[in-house]
Order: sequence, then structure tokens, then C-alpha cells
Amino acid sequence: MPIKIPEDLPAYKILEDEGVLVIKDTDAMHQDIRPLKIALLNLMPEKIKTETQISRVLGNSPLQIELTLLSPSSYIPKNTSREHMLDFYQPWKNKTTEKFDGLIITGAPVEQMEFEAVDYWKDLCEVFDWTTSNVHGVFNLCWGAQAALYHFYNIKKYVLDQKRFGIFCHTVCDHSSMLTKGLNDIIKIPTSRYSENRHEDISEFPNLEILIESEEAGLCLVHDRKLRHVHMFNHLEYDSDTLNNEYKRDLIKNKNATHPLYYFENNDKKIIPPNTWRSSGHLLFGNWLNYIYQTTPYDTKKIGENSDPNPFRPRSRPGARIG
Repeated sequence: MPIKIPEDLPAYKILEDEGVLVIKDTDAMHQDIRPLKIALLNLMPEKIKTETQISRVLGNSPLQIELTLLSPSSYIPKNTSREHMLDFYQPWKNKTTEKFDGLIITGAPVEQMEFEAVDYWKDLCEVFDWTTSNVHGVFNLCWGAQAALYHFYNIKKYVLDQKRFGIFCHTVCDHSSMLTKGLNDIIKIPTSRYSENRHEDISEFPNLEILIESEEAGLCLVHDRKLRHVHMFNHLEYDSDTLNNEYKRDLIKNKNATHPLYYFENNDKKIIPPNTWRSSGHLLFGNWLNYIYQTTPYDTKKIGENSDPNPFRPRSRPGARIG
């Protein structure tokens, strides 16, 4: 986000020369500013790692972000301390009267289970229904994307013969979308899944558009023009060592666990490879925030009312600035 410092402060010119976003005192006083209200429904077992990864890609935007951490009301995590949950997370049902510009729903390690067998499935369905009136746009990650497509469209997932695991090359299918602006034609994306959604099932719905796909790894990014949902099946938010840590955990359970493809250089598992997806991750999440910024009502009370039928058409409302 921009930093507001006096224009005559020596640091102002230094930061400006470095490309840091700075804002003058006089400009800030005349701006009509409010932060984007973004919620994170974190279903991952290692919550601290996930919330850090998501905060990092959101924090690289010039927009002010107010992040709220949520958990399913009936869900008691096993891998995160009770103190951390009490200090930083709120049960979703405590926030049902609030409205948010955006909601991110993470994946969860339950891909091989039927949706209805997941302990908090009923809670999650209630969250999905609540978003249609209280959230302007939703970013669904990995299993969260599969769950949303199943809930809203009855699109099923297919369990894979073996884990799809590694760094796969993906093709950006449509550069005209606000979500893919600036991405290279071919990008490398961390992938870690036991199941998949399929192109032919998505293609049955005219409001669902496939934006990124891989010949080897399958679907990656789907946009729902009707609901303003973004479905990301893979993990541009991952750290450099995330796949390595997952691999080590998998080996504890199974000494013949699938190793991450195209990840370790020269197959040397002792060296963490360079991160080749960081810029794409920051750009995708930044594009999503810009998409939300361009279309969300300035008055949060109006979120969920009279949705724009063409969400990619920026609204020409000079007073609707969000800083």
C-alpha cells in the first residue's frame, strides 16, 4: 500500500526513485479512502504458514487491505494451538451480519473424501450461500475451488491414481481477462492435488471461463462471470520450500510417496530450488484485488445488491476510491 510521508522529507525522494509508492500529505487529505475488506476462511492444517503466504501476496498491492481470519464454526483444528485460534480467528457465524469485498477460501487435505463426508461440509455450504449476499467476490483455492463448483453447479471432482505433485508449466489461455493481465504466456505453477476437475465439465456452463490450463497438469484457473468467483486449483502463493516440506511429510506416511516433478534441480533433494513462480503469484492476487476494487460498491452496505452483470467492466465512479 502507499506510504504517506511529508513531501519535503528526504526519504520521500529516495523512496520515489526506488519505485516505492508514496503519497503526499496534501493528496491523502483529499482522498475518499476506505480499505478493502477481505476475509480468509483458512481450512489448511498449518494455518500460520497459510495465513502468512496469503498475507504476503495480498500485501504487495497498492490498496489498503483489512484482513479478517475466519474458521468454520463447527471446526476444531488439530495442528494449530487453541491460543492462536482464539487470538486471531473468529468463527464464521460471528460475522454473518458483516459484508466483505472479498473472501478467500483455502484448500484442505480432504480431496479423496466425498464432499458430504467432510466434518464441516454443512458449515461450508452455509458460507457459500452467505457469500451470494454478503461478499462481492470470492477466491477459491484448490479443494475450496472444487467444493464451490460442486456446491453451486454439481460439478464433480475425480480422484487421481497418484498425487499430481510438482512444478508444472501452464498456458495462459486468455490475456484479455483482468485476472491474467501481465502474466506470461507460459508460467510455472506449484501443484499439489489428489483430485482434479475436468475441462469438459467446466465447458458445459457458459459463465465459467478457463483462463489457465496445463497439458500435463490439467485445469488451473477458472473464472465464474456470474458469481464473481475465481477458482484456482493450484498454488502460486506457495513458498519456495513448501513442496519439499510436503514431500517430507508424505515420506513419513509412505516411503514410496510421489516426489514433486520438475522441482529439485538435478534430482538433488538436499537443495531447495529457486522460486520460479513468485512474480506470477503476486501478479495474480494483485489482479484479483484490482478486479474487486474496480467493481465493489464504495458503500459496503450495498454489497450483494444489484450485482453488475458485466463484472469486468470498471465502473466510472470518480468518488469510489479505495486506498
